[in-house]
Amino acid sequence: MEIYELDPIRDPRWERLVQRHGHGSVFHSPNWLAALQHVYGYEPLAISTSSPTQELTNGLVYCRVKSWLTGPRLVSVPFSDHCDALVDNSEELDSLVLHMKRSVDEDKWKYIEIRPASLHPGIQVGLGKSDTYYFHVLDLGRKAEELFRSFHKDCVQRKVRRAEREQLRYEEGSSDALLEQFYKLLVMTRRRQFLPPQPLDWFRGLIASFGEMLKIRVAFKGDVPVASILTVSYKDTITYKYGCSDARFNNLGGTPFLFWRTIQQAQEGGFEKLDMGRSDTDNAGLVAFKEHWGAPRSVLSYWRYPNRLHVRQSTWKQDLAKQLVLIAPDVSLTAVGRLLYRHIG
Repeated sequence: MEIYELDPIRDPRWERLVQRHGHGSVFHSPNWLAALQHVYGYEPLAISTSSPTQELTNGLVYCRVKSWLTGPRLVSVPFSDHCDALVDNSEELDSLVLHMKRSVDEDKWKYIEIRPASLHPGIQVGLGKSDTYYFHVLDLGRKAEELFRSFHKDCVQRKVRRAEREQLRYEEGSSDALLEQFYKLLVMTRRRQFLPPQPLDWFRGLIASFGEMLKIRVAFKGDVPVASILTVSYKDTITYKYGCSDARFNNLGGTPFLFWRTIQQAQEGGFEKLDMGRSDTDNAGLVAFKEHWGAPRSVLSYWRYPNRLHVRQSTWKQDLAKQLVLIAPDVSLTAVGRLLYRHIG
């Protein structure tokens, strides 16, 4: 079966395929791919069995990630939670993956990685599971009142009511002012997680690519920002991608308040699903938070070829890195993020 390459940003056939295919998501969109290209310099490509003169009937999108630090690789796609091949059956998927394997074998790429949420490659293709996560999607098909009653009474309903009693103020948009508030909270949150924040330029790139489809939502107590989330709307789904908060005010219910406002707006806008993203399987708190909203859990596996064992950092190195993150000033922490993230997509 012959395989053809195309530019998924400039070839209009790709956007049409993403729009009509049931598994087409924000992570397939030319908007997401353009942000990856502009901010990190990744090269997006798509492959299909459809010739250049035909409308696309299938496709698999990925980026060429060239890094002197982590090695050159093919990823479908960087910084996405999931990214299915847009195919109708496993035979099409296996044909496209085999083409990517040949690129690794012949062109000296370190590995390929795909992140399917539904159809997985066949055993004969030779990919192995590299990472496993939990994945949650909330169905918005019920009436708002019925949906609210289905949420966990203590962990969601009461916290939303607490936020309302506290008269938390809500703002949304993509202005520089809201981005600044969001990013300050993000730096705080990533520090608590012992991680550097994503580069500010990444969020500017997403705003430039998605325009009004992207919203930064911020909850304020008076004039103090206490929580923020970033969402992107695409097709019938609103995707929650980033969240952050000031831990001193978490008891006010800012984050549940923002999710509830997002759900209400999604229903008013005719959206059918809230994609709550992936969670590490050992992050019990985050998994519980998503399930308190009634979002069912599924297993999300990433697949690689060749699939080598991960080399774990020694405990003392992890502890040292955590201590450095805790004491590093914000300017140093953000500088580390600017350096590292283009190498880890």
